[in-house]
Amino acid sequence: MSVRFAGYAAIFDVPDRGGDVVRAGAFAGSGPVPLLWQHRGVPVGRIEQLAEDSRGLRVIGRVELPELAQLVRDGALGGLSFGYRVQAARHGRWRELERLDLIEVSLVAVPMQPLAWVHAVAPG
Repeated sequence: MSVRFAGYAAIFDVPDRGGDVVRAGAFAGSGPVPLLWQHRGVPVGRIEQLAEDSRGLRVIGRVELPELAQLVRDGALGGLSFGYRVQAARHGRWRELERLDLIEVSLVAVPMQPLAWVHAVAPG
């Protein structure tokens, strides 16, 4: 059975564990991307909505792989991350990511951005 979720794959203006800071507008023009598990190449569901808001990159998706859906449903898996190519960045104390080519969104065990988590789950 599938599960729907909502969460943030990116949080603006907060440094991640690698020293990157995503700036508002970095995902402007991003099109549809796949939903992956741990950045591996096989989709595990689909992204239904993907948009920037004042907090970050908000995602609504559906996990269709039964084992992963159960982990998300149970709250045992809820980290979110994204794969990207840098189009524009500034270097200083942090690497400020100003424009990105979004490649994918992933469910992950430990997100690079500590605040990037699923925050709501509903039956699929």
